[in-house]
Amino acid sequence: MTFADPPAPTPRQPGEQPPTTSTTELLAPGGQPTGWVFNPEYQKLVDLWLQVLPQMDRLTRSLDKPYSMARSRDVWDAPVSGRYVEDLTEWRKRLAMYRQAVLTAISDQAADTPRWVPGGTGAPHAFS
Repeated sequence: MTFADPPAPTPRQPGEQPPTTSTTELLAPGGQPTGWVFNPEYQKLVDLWLQVLPQMDRLTRSLDKPYSMARSRDVWDAPVSGRYVEDLTEWRKRLAMYRQAVLTAISDQAADTPRWVPGGTGAPHAFS
């Protein structure tokens, strides 16, 4: 059973500009147009994704070698090997579900967090 990773939060790209202004632009209390800044909360989610993904990949790869050895008849030819293959298959499945849950939580939070926020204000945070 394999899962596809959810969409990753995208870091700020070189040359990326804040949202364009419109006639209904937010106004600061003094009646001045509001400047935009890249949301630091969104950047934290990008950083978290970049930190967690390699660790999840490393955990997944750590089960690959024992799994292939357990399946190989060159390593052992005993009836108990079937049980080890079943156990490792279950561990791999649970790890895949855990990976999916963690990455989906980060992705969902990023989807609910605006990339750009008005400057000089606290960054809005989804569900806070």
